[in-house]
Amino acid sequence: MQISARYQAVFELLQEILKDKNPADAIINNYMRSRKYIGAKDRRFICDTTWHIIRNRLKLEFDAKSSDPRKILLYYLRNEDFDIICSGNYGITPLSPDEKKWLKKEAMTPYPPYVEHECPKWLFEIINNQALVSSLNSKASIDIRAHFISPQELKKRLEAEGLFFSFMPYSPVGLRSAERLNLNNCIAYQEGYFDLQDEACQVAALLCDVQKDEKIIDYCAGAGGKSLALSAILENEGTIYAHDISWHRMDPIKERAQRLHSHNIKLLERLTDQDYDCFIVDSPCSGSGVWRRSPDAKFRLKPQHLQELNAVQKDILETAYKHTKSGGRIIYMTCSILKSENEDIIEAFLQKHTDTHCDNHENLWKKKIDAPYPFKSKDYLQFSPLSTNTDGFFFCCLRKT
Repeated sequence: MQISARYQAVFELLQEILKDKNPADAIINNYMRSRKYIGAKDRRFICDTTWHIIRNRLKLEFDAKSSDPRKILLYYLRNEDFDIICSGNYGITPLSPDEKKWLKKEAMTPYPPYVEHECPKWLFEIINNQALVSSLNSKASIDIRAHFISPQELKKRLEAEGLFFSFMPYSPVGLRSAERLNLNNCIAYQEGYFDLQDEACQVAALLCDVQKDEKIIDYCAGAGGKSLALSAILENEGTIYAHDISWHRMDPIKERAQRLHSHNIKLLERLTDQDYDCFIVDSPCSGSGVWRRSPDAKFRLKPQHLQELNAVQKDILETAYKHTKSGGRIIYMTCSILKSENEDIIEAFLQKHTDTHCDNHENLWKKKIDAPYPFKSKDYLQFSPLSTNTDGFFFCCLRKT
């Protein structure tokens, strides 16, 4: 593809992504899937450029003084040769006289803090931590979890395929690559020796401290990442019940379990039993902890939606309480860094249910993880790119006494 056609493709993607209606990765995947003629190098260029613009969206909007996709792209390309970019039949429409005049103006106004750190103003004020917000706009590593194989052996298998990973600082079953890799064609992946999972999620699964003779449920199981990690921890013994309010949301579990040779996961359509030893809640949330991987998501989140999520989170914990036996554990997790979805939810729950308490998480950590405890609180764990170099992730083990 000519450079002009590449930027036209970027423009077409931005037109859809900046509507803030659908996830950018889904829009990009659908776009590429319907244009199989686009070569690998062109795809990489188009995707990298699009994601770079998304990560710098607020600065570009501020400088361009517009949220119009064309103006954003033109400002992004302001130092390029527009005679080349607008050439050919498939390039961007040539600049108008007004656009040429507009692009010559220099942006001299300093960025407000929320723009500098690329976060919508209302969320920036809620988080109130500039360093944390900036870390959530960085690029994420590729984290994988060894499945029924040691990470040492997995590392050797991957190196034989020309893929180089390093061991993780916290997860004893994880490997990490700082480079962008396409692992779908990897033989070790196809043969089920690993699954993609952020280190914080890997550690959280280990901290659930599940036992083979326990009755375990992965509530809000979704695509089954936690269930599959627990399956590996239990070495395919015992039973992990997976449930989601949307039955079809669990469809990927069957295919993933088959690839990973996990046979101890049972899908549960209705929740009736009230004697679970370990009730795991991976609650619906804002997804603020995974903005590194989905930087467009912060623009789709609205205050009203956050309030609705808080109500759902409280309801789900009530469900967990009802179906957990005395002496059992309720594990509450979110992929969020927002206090309103994490600490506030736990505190409200503990005030209502005085027969529950938070486990000592430092002791739990020392039992499962061979690394120094990196958190300030013993009542819960808050992972983040800033503190643990992982996605933002909240973990709290509650015990019903």
